[in-house]
Amino acid sequence: MSQIDETRPFHPVRIAVLTVSDTRSLEDDRSGDTLVARIEAAGHVLADRKILPDERDAIADQLRTWCADPEIDAVLSTGGTGLTGRDVSVEAHRDVYEKEIDAFATVFTIVSMKKIGTSAVQSRACGGVANGTYLFALPGSPGACKDAWDEILQYQFDARHRPCNFVEIMPRLDEHLRRK
Repeated sequence: MSQIDETRPFHPVRIAVLTVSDTRSLEDDRSGDTLVARIEAAGHVLADRKILPDERDAIADQLRTWCADPEIDAVLSTGGTGLTGRDVSVEAHRDVYEKEIDAFATVFTIVSMKKIGTSAVQSRACGGVANGTYLFALPGSPGACKDAWDEILQYQFDARHRPCNFVEIMPRLDEHLRRK
């Protein structure tokens, strides 16, 4: 069973937040605000925050820029994971991923099923790794952002979480890039 081991040290993770929307601004970005509040309340660092329109190349370019920044450990995007023609966040993320974290989508679907039933099939939330940086594409609703953070990411971004977590393997995410 998973648990927090209080004898282990907490290590803040530097997380960037990207809202993908053709209509949102910082003044009315409830999903981005939800993620920022949770990131900071957990003791992590908001490394950057941006809003971009639903444009695949622009999203992928921003993800690559953040992946190249040694001051950013993880990126959470919100929006653009649905089924409509303008929903391209998943494709943009997959353009960048070196490895996909397949189980994130599965666990997110399980969490969502408990909250919204079969409507969970309409989300294409996903996660992956690129250049030693974690990348997660979350749906654009504040509720989905809460669910992803509260049920999955807050634990995986906590180095004290047992039996394992994302933080403890962070130094090894880009080991393939160091090999000769």
